[in-house]
Amino acid sequence: MRLFLGVDGGQSRTKAWIGDESGRVLGAGAGGPCNHVGASEGAAKLTRAVMECVGKACAHAGLDPAATQYEAACFGMSGGPEDKEALLGRILRAGKLVVTHDGLIALSGATAGEPGVITIAGTGSFAFGRNEAGETARAGGWGYIFGDEGAGFDIARQALRAALRYEEGWGPSTALRERLLAATGAASALDALHWFYTEEYPRSRVAGFATLVDRAAADGDEVAANILGGAAQALALLAAAVRRQLWRSGETVRIAYAGGVFRSERLLERFRMLAEMEGGSRCRAPVHDPVEGGLLEAYRAAGLRVQLKAGAEFGL
Repeated sequence: MRLFLGVDGGQSRTKAWIGDESGRVLGAGAGGPCNHVGASEGAAKLTRAVMECVGKACAHAGLDPAATQYEAACFGMSGGPEDKEALLGRILRAGKLVVTHDGLIALSGATAGEPGVITIAGTGSFAFGRNEAGETARAGGWGYIFGDEGAGFDIARQALRAALRYEEGWGPSTALRERLLAATGAASALDALHWFYTEEYPRSRVAGFATLVDRAAADGDEVAANILGGAAQALALLAAAVRRQLWRSGETVRIAYAGGVFRSERLLERFRMLAEMEGGSRCRAPVHDPVEGGLLEAYRAAGLRVQLKAGAEFGL
C-alpha cells in the first residue's frame, strides 16, 4: 500500500494526516508546536512535535512509525521551510519530501487543491495564490512591526491606540478603553500599553483582544466598527494584490480565507463584499483545513489528484 503524509506545522500545535493512494485517510494525530529551528532548543522541539503527531497518526492507522515509508510527504511550516528540510529528512523516510510554508497548504486545503487565492489572518496576516499554470505569488506577511495589516495583533494595537487617544483627550469617545481595562485589569490605557511591552503579553496574547473590538462594534461602538472595516479592507487588498499577479482582469478566481480574525461576522461580511468587487472573484469558505491541504500536496508531489475520504473522527 502506497502511503502519503501531510503535516501542518504551526506555532500552537502540529497536525498530521496519513492517506492511501485512493485518498482514503487512514490516521490522524496532533502534537506540540513547531518552533523555529534557529531558536533556542528549536530543532529538538520540532523533532518532538513531528514525531509525536506522526506517531499518533501511525498508531491511529495501525502502522509502525519506525517502519513506515511514505511515497510522498508534505510539511507546511509556520515560519517558512528554509531551516527545516534537512532535519525533517532525517526524521522520516519519504520518496518525495516537500517542505513548504503554511500558506501553500492552507490554500490547497481551502480550495481542495484547485487554483485560487487565500488570505490568512490570525496573529499576523498575508495572502498567497496559485494559478492553473502552477505559478505562485504572495502579498504581506511582513511581521507585526512593518505589516500584518488586518490581523489580530493589528486590530488589538489599533484598539489600544484608540483607547489611549480617548484617555488623553485627543480621540473620539469609545467603549474600547473600558473593555480593555476590564479584560486586562489595568488601571489605565497607559498602564495596559506598558504591560503589552512585557513578556507577560506575547503577540499572540495581545492579538486575542481583537475579539473585544468585534463585540464593541456589535454593540454599536463606531470606533471599533471603523477598526474592523479598515482591517477587512486591508485583507481584501492583500487578496487583490495576489490576484493581479497571477490572473488577468475579469478571469474567474476563487478567493478563500482562513484564521481566527475571520470569526468576526462583521469583518468577514465586509471582506467578502470587497473581495468580490474585483470582476470574476468569488469568495468562498474553505473546503478543508490546512493539514488536509498538506496531504493533498503530498499527492500532488507524486503526480496524483485525489479527493480526500475522511469521516468526522479525523477532525483534529
